[in-house]
Amino acid sequence: MEKKVSERSVSAFNNELKLKGFNVFQIEEDSNVVRNYSRKDFYKICLTTGESLINYADRSFLMKGTILFFANPNVPYSWETISRSYVGYTCLFSEDFYKPSDRTESLQQSPLFKIGGTPIFEITEEKREFLNGIFRNMMAEQSTNYAFKDDLIRNYINLIIHEALKLQPAENFDQVKNAAHRITNVFLELLERQFPIESTSRSLKLRTAQDYATALNLHVNYLNRAVKETTGKSTTTHISERIANEAKALLLHTDWNVADIGYALGFEYPTYFNNFFKRVTGTNPTSLRPAEV
Repeated sequence: MEKKVSERSVSAFNNELKLKGFNVFQIEEDSNVVRNYSRKDFYKICLTTGESLINYADRSFLMKGTILFFANPNVPYSWETISRSYVGYTCLFSEDFYKPSDRTESLQQSPLFKIGGTPIFEITEEKREFLNGIFRNMMAEQSTNYAFKDDLIRNYINLIIHEALKLQPAENFDQVKNAAHRITNVFLELLERQFPIESTSRSLKLRTAQDYATALNLHVNYLNRAVKETTGKSTTTHISERIANEAKALLLHTDWNVADIGYALGFEYPTYFNNFFKRVTGTNPTSLRPAEV
C-alpha cells in the first residue's frame, strides 16, 4: 500500500530542515518523502537500493542495485523511481551547516558536487553495509543533546565523501556532446529554479552572469560564450528578462509594496529597481498596479 505524506508534515519537515540546516532520514519502501522537500539551498547524499533513472545536468543514469548519489542545489536534476521496492537513506544539509568557516573548501569545488563531476557511484553489498552504518549513526546522533553533535555529523558526511572519492564512477550514462548546449541548459534550469519569489524577507541571491558562473564553477566568459552561441541572447539578457517577468507577476498578484518587491529581487534601493524595470519593460512598476497609499 502506497504511503502518503501530508502537506502539513512536509511543511513541518521543510521548516525544521531550514532551521537546523541538516536532516537525515530513512527511505522506506514505496515512500515519497524524499521527493517532497524544497531543495533550493540543500546538498543531498542518497544511499539507495532499487532501480531508478536519474537525469543530472546533461547526463542520464539508468541505475540498478545500490548507488550513492550526490546532488548540488545549483545543478538541476530529476529522479524517477522505476522499481516498486526502493529503500535507503537520504542526508540533506546546507552549505552553511557543512562549511562553518571560510577556511573550509566550498562543496561546489568538490568533484562529487560540481557540474561535470561524478555524482553517482555503484556500491557493493559490503560497502552498502558500511555506509548504512554511517547513516544510522547520523540518524541516532541528530536526536541527541550532545553539544558537539553538528561537528560529529559533519565528520560522518566527510567520511561518506571520502569513501566515494575512493570509488570508480558509474559509466552507464548518455552525455550531450555539444558543450555549449550542455552549459546553456544547466544555466537556464538554474535560472528558473530561483523562482518564484515567495517572501520579501530574503533577497534574490543570483543576479549577475558572474553569480551564475560562480555557482556552476565556470569562468564567466565561458558561460557567456556558450549561452550566446546557443540562444542568440547574452547571459545578462536572460537574467534580466526573467527577473522582469517575476517582477510583473509580483506587481500584479501580490500586495507587496514596490520597494519590498525590488528588495526581494535583489535591488538594494527602490530607484535601482525602478530604473531596471523601466529599462527592460519600457514602463514604470507602478503602472501595473493601483497607486500605493
